[in-house]
This record gives sequence, C-alpha cells and structure tokens, in this order.
Amino acid sequence: MLLGQTMTGPIKRSAYYREIVRHMHDIGIGSLIIVALISLFIGAVTAVQFAYQLGGTLIPRYYIGYIVRDMTIIELAPTITCLVLAGKVGSNIASEIGGMRQKEHIDAMEIMGVNTASYLILPRIIAGLTMIPLLVFMAAFISIIGAFIASVPVGLFSADEYIKGLGMFYDPYNVFMMFVKSVVFAFIVITIPAYQGYFVKGGSIELGKASTAAVVFSNIFILLSDYFIAVVLTA
Repeated sequence: MLLGQTMTGPIKRSAYYREIVRHMHDIGIGSLIIVALISLFIGAVTAVQFAYQLGGTLIPRYYIGYIVRDMTIIELAPTITCLVLAGKVGSNIASEIGGMRQKEHIDAMEIMGVNTASYLILPRIIAGLTMIPLLVFMAAFISIIGAFIASVPVGLFSADEYIKGLGMFYDPYNVFMMFVKSVVFAFIVITIPAYQGYFVKGGSIELGKASTAAVVFSNIFILLSDYFIAVVLTA
C-alpha cells in the first residue's frame, strides 16, 4: 500500500529533481570510500585464500584469476556491497524519515496537501536504483584490482598468470546477473528502511529500534532474494 502511494507521481517535478540529486550524492558519493575499502580487501583475501587452497594441487595457478573474477562479479560485489549499504544507507533513511515523523514534519506536509510518501520515498528509490548498481560495478572492478595487488607483488602467482585467468571462460551473462542482483538489492535497501521510518511511533527508543529493524530486515531480504535470483537465473 505504501509503494502504491509512493508511485502515484510527483506534483512539482523540480522539487523532486532536487531531492533525487541530493540523495544520489548521499548514497553514491557518500558511500564511495567504505565500498572501495571493503571491495579492495575482499578481492585481496579471496585471491590469497584460493592461492593457499590450490597450493600443491595440479590445478594451474592462472585459474585463480578466473575464480576471483567470477566470484566477485556474481556474488561478492553485489551481495557484500549491498549488505554494507543496508547498514549505512538503510539506517540513515530510517532515522531521517523517522525523525521527520516524530517531529511532525510529515503531518505538517500532509496538511498542506503534499503526498509525503511520494515526496520522501520516491526520490530515494530513484537515486538508489541509479547509484547502487554503479557502486556494485565499481566494487567488482576494485576487488579484481585488490586481488592483483595482494598476490602478484608477493609472488603468489605472476601477473601474466592472473591476467590469463581473468580472460578465461568469460561469460557476459555473469555481468547481467550482477546488475539484476544490484537493482533488486537496491530496491530492498531503500524501501524497507523507508517503511520502517515512515511508520515509526514513539520516541528515540522506538526510532533506534526502527533503524535496527531496517538493517536486519534489509539484510534478511537481500540474502533471500540473492538465493532466489541465483536459482532463477542459473536454472
């Protein structure tokens, strides 16, 4: 019902445009550093662990590049990035909208005839669906670079072996899966916290519980949708 009210459309498009740009900056630019750091170390740890696992086996070492690439694109970049964003962006959305509800800003806007659900949530959805897939793409790229930085200089395998592995068995469908996951996860990261904040009641304790519930439910639904998307797209 809240989504139906949210999608009824803006009344003044210029105001929505300003809100969309502001939230795109908050979600995208504001999350660059944390996403980059996590992605760098995810790629590094993945490469080091697989180099250890393949040690002493007959599997060629250039397979590590192939494994890191596909694991990063299909699973690690979209899932880990969006789980992190659920904590950073989701809690911020729930607390921001919940604070407006507690201070009766939402009630004041409704008295003025503003569709508050659309004005507060729709720009965030558009911004999230735009910026989060870009963050996921960046995370995949940085993870692959992180694997190279952590492994090649210390001699776990050579640069030629890693680059050869990156080019092996490449399937563009995996990139499509990554973007499908990132769009679905972005929708979850925005809408669940917005719902929790929009209907919060009580004082600061209830607002804290709403922010916590937003993060917990977002993570649960991200993991559930990750499983179902994997089943559907790889069937």
